[in-house]
Amino acid sequence: MMKRILTSVMFVVALFRFVTFVDVATAQASQSGDPIMTGNDISRLPFKPDHDLVQAIARKDIGAVGQLLDVDFTWTDSQGRTLTRTQVLEKLPVPALGDESQVSEQERVNSQIVTHRAERGKIYVLRVWVKRPAGWRALVYQEVSQLGASPQNDPGTPDCDNPCKTVPFKPKTEHEHEVILAYQQVERAVVAHDSAAWSAHIADEFFAVTDNSDRPLDKASRMAGLDQQKQGGIPPFPLVSARMFEFGDTMVMVSRQQPAHGKPLHVTRVWIKQKGTWLEVLSYQTTIQTAVP
Repeated sequence: MMKRILTSVMFVVALFRFVTFVDVATAQASQSGDPIMTGNDISRLPFKPDHDLVQAIARKDIGAVGQLLDVDFTWTDSQGRTLTRTQVLEKLPVPALGDESQVSEQERVNSQIVTHRAERGKIYVLRVWVKRPAGWRALVYQEVSQLGASPQNDPGTPDCDNPCKTVPFKPKTEHEHEVILAYQQVERAVVAHDSAAWSAHIADEFFAVTDNSDRPLDKASRMAGLDQQKQGGIPPFPLVSARMFEFGDTMVMVSRQQPAHGKPLHVTRVWIKQKGTWLEVLSYQTTIQTAVP
């Protein structure tokens, strides 16, 4: 009897210590701004730096905004106009979703990078946060508007030199080299309407949004679209320029692509490395409306 009571007491004490540890860890993460990790990297709690940035922009607090922006930060609005950190702080842009009340949100987190997706109606916003020595900083803000958008069809062309065979980008690291090869394999698969080859370089949780479509795409819907387009053409989107930012097993690729017909695109892609393979997990594409086609 005494042994049973002692066992029960020890269990209660152990449980209390575990709960206390979780509560303290959660509180510490909340105070530091660090995201709460979960098994599938999807945060269930709001990421404090992101909330602080949205609110600072809403009240036009340039000082607070500046403290949260990375030195390489860029802001791309729904018209494809891209501003640097300096330009943003000279005159704060008006965000498409305002203070982001009543929006649908999702965050993907790991120890070095957080991607925050917000949407309302046909307006989509991506923010990419990175962990620097001084703390969390926003690296990317990008808007995509599908208001009035309709699916675009193009007769295409069988010729795909750039980006299928060559690209005007020189990798600085082995990982950048691996990502650019994965990117080219994705582009070749798209031009060839090969959904199986495409899927080999795409994460299961893939999400893409472009203002050349009337709806976002996940992995399954994009594969179905490639299969349906086998009788038509899909033109290549030659790469004009690209920058990569590496954070552990995550790579942020910001690029400009120029279709054979139409205006150029500002594209942000996020790649993750799983089991030795780089997979595309996010793609936000905004047409640069001010450019001359």
